[in-house]
Amino acid sequence: MAYRILAINPGSTSTKVALYEDEKRIFTRLVPLDEKELEGKHNLFDQLPLHERAVQETLKANNVDVSSLNVIMARGGLLPPVKPGGYKVNDTMKELIRSGELSPHPSNLAALIADDLGAPYGIPCYIYDAPSASNMPPIARITGIPEITRESTCHVLNSRAVAHKVAQKEFGKKYGEMRFIVAHLGGGISFSSHMYGKIVDSAGDDDGAFSPERSGGLPLLDVLKLYDSGKYTYDEMRRKIRGQGGLRGHLGTADCREIEEMVWSGDEYAELLYKAQAYQIAKGIGLQAAAMKGQVDGIILTGGLAFSKMLTDWVSEYVSFVAPVFVYPGENEMESLALGGLRILRGEEKAREFKL
Repeated sequence: MAYRILAINPGSTSTKVALYEDEKRIFTRLVPLDEKELEGKHNLFDQLPLHERAVQETLKANNVDVSSLNVIMARGGLLPPVKPGGYKVNDTMKELIRSGELSPHPSNLAALIADDLGAPYGIPCYIYDAPSASNMPPIARITGIPEITRESTCHVLNSRAVAHKVAQKEFGKKYGEMRFIVAHLGGGISFSSHMYGKIVDSAGDDDGAFSPERSGGLPLLDVLKLYDSGKYTYDEMRRKIRGQGGLRGHLGTADCREIEEMVWSGDEYAELLYKAQAYQIAKGIGLQAAAMKGQVDGIILTGGLAFSKMLTDWVSEYVSFVAPVFVYPGENEMESLALGGLRILRGEEKAREFKL
C-alpha cells in the first residue's frame, strides 16, 4: 500500500494543504484566510486557529480521514541553526515556537498545526528543511564584526528538492553523490552550495543579488548615511530593503513579466536593470563556486523567476564556464515536503530529534 502523506504550509494570508500517496499528488489546495478575521490579529499565535481551521476544512471537503495518514509534514519555521532534513516535532520544538523568541513568521505555526492534528492519532509529525538548515563550517560563519555571525538562511526546502531531482534526472545519481550550486530566484534570491548531500555555504536574500523586491547586499556606509539623514524611519528603511527594494524600487513593479515587456518595447533603463539583476545573480553563483574550490557538477536555477528565459539565458552566459546550467523553474514546496516525508518513511533518511 502507498504511504499517505499530508503536507502543511501556512502563509501570511493563506494556508497550503497537500495530500500525496507515495510520489503521487492527490490534491493541493491554497486556502485563503478570511481577511476580516485576520484584521487586528497581528500576534502570530492569534492566527493559529484560522490556519488550523483551514486545514481541517480542507481535509473534510476532500473526505480525508486523519487516522489514515502515515505522516504529517510541516514547513520548517525560523528555528535556530539546524541540519538539513527532517526533525521530529517534539515538546522542545513546540515550547520554543510558543515562547515567542523566534522571528515571527507564519511558517513557525506549521509544526504546531501538524502536532495538534496528528497527536490524537499517534501519527508522526516532522518539519523538513527549515530555512536555517545548513552544514556550514565555522570558517563560513565569521564576519568582520565580532557581534555578528553569518547564519545560513536560504530557500533550503526547494533548493534541496530540486537538487535531488537534477541528480536523478540529469546524472542518474543520488543527491549525496553530487556537487551543485543552487540559485533560488524568487521575490528574494538566495544561493547555496551542495557538496555530497551537505549545504556547506549559502547567501541569503539580503546578502547578494538584488531581486524583484529586495535590495540585496549594499554598501554599508551608504546605508548608514541614508538612515542617519533622517529622511526615513527604521521601518521605512526596512521596507526599502525588503519589499520596496530591488526592481520594484527602480521600476515601480516586481512583476518580471511586465519588466520583460518593457525590455521588448525598447525601454533601455528597464533592460539595464534586468541585465544588472542577471549580472548579480551570476556573481552570487561565482562566490559559491569559489567556496567549493570550483568542484561543481552543475548549476541549478530554480524558483519563480527561472520561468524567465531572458533572465536565465543571461545568467547562463556568465556562469556556464563553471559547470553545466540546469533550469528547473517553480517553487515546489508541497512536493518537497511530501518527498522528504516519503524518504523518512522508506528509511532512506533518518529524522533528527530537535534539541536546543
